[in-house]
Amino acid sequence: MKIDNLGDLQVLLHTARTGTLSSAARALGMTPAAASAALKRLEAQLGARLFERSTRAMRITPQGQTLLDYAGRAFELLAEGEALVVADRGALVGGIRVAAPSDLARNVLLPWFDAFLALHPGVELALSVGDRPLDVTRDEVDVALRYGPLADSRLVARPLQQSRPRLFASPAYLARHPPPRTPQDLLSHNCLTFHRGGRRQQVWRFGLKGQWVDVRVQGDRSSDDASLARLWALAGQGITFKSELDLRAEAARGELVELLPEWDTEPYPLHALLPSGRFVPARVRALIDFLIACFAAGHAPAAPAH
Repeated sequence: MKIDNLGDLQVLLHTARTGTLSSAARALGMTPAAASAALKRLEAQLGARLFERSTRAMRITPQGQTLLDYAGRAFELLAEGEALVVADRGALVGGIRVAAPSDLARNVLLPWFDAFLALHPGVELALSVGDRPLDVTRDEVDVALRYGPLADSRLVARPLQQSRPRLFASPAYLARHPPPRTPQDLLSHNCLTFHRGGRRQQVWRFGLKGQWVDVRVQGDRSSDDASLARLWALAGQGITFKSELDLRAEAARGELVELLPEWDTEPYPLHALLPSGRFVPARVRALIDFLIACFAAGHAPAAPAH
């Protein structure tokens, strides 16, 4: 066997994922010099160049991609073996890397994650929060929670909740502006928009008795973080069009008022996404099953007493 050190293969994997040696070194808790030495050692042992190096990024070569594919499978098999050994002891251990939309994480998921970790003290959670969709197959994520229709056939999707976007505004805003009676009335309102998939969501779609209408809204502010649209709406700055899941608590407390409730909107499903073909550890499967149960019940099971 030419490869003497599995740690060198970890450097290969992280460099391919992040595109830079410095990022790979940070992820592995080593110096850039040590990461560079690991790659050079691999290349010397194999007699092949694995990356084309530049001042900005590392571009993997065809030979490097071949090794990367097999190394990825090898580490997945090791993870599966570790999981089976741990399963024999009856406890879940290890890390779970989760990506989730900002408002959903803050307003819904955090107490559920707390309850899951209380049930499984051997599990560690690494949560990435934001509205930029991560590439689950490339980024260091075990499971991504994502709204919207599915477009990537490389992913396995577990449905979590069927949601719909709804219109919301604060009582303070509605005290200054007449509430809209039809979707077209939104043209005279300040609409708070956010970006999804790199595009500003300015076309809002509504249906009534089978007839659908698209309204291209305008407003004085937008953001690539959907949680800011919620905060602006709470501050009385305008009307937002967001998943009912994200704003359920504020609506229940009367801090936000739903508008045009008689109008339909298009489904906005929430899924847990996993890469197709990748081994899924028992702890990740357990978290997804736990979240499915939480969404079905509307709350998390009670944490054990200490």
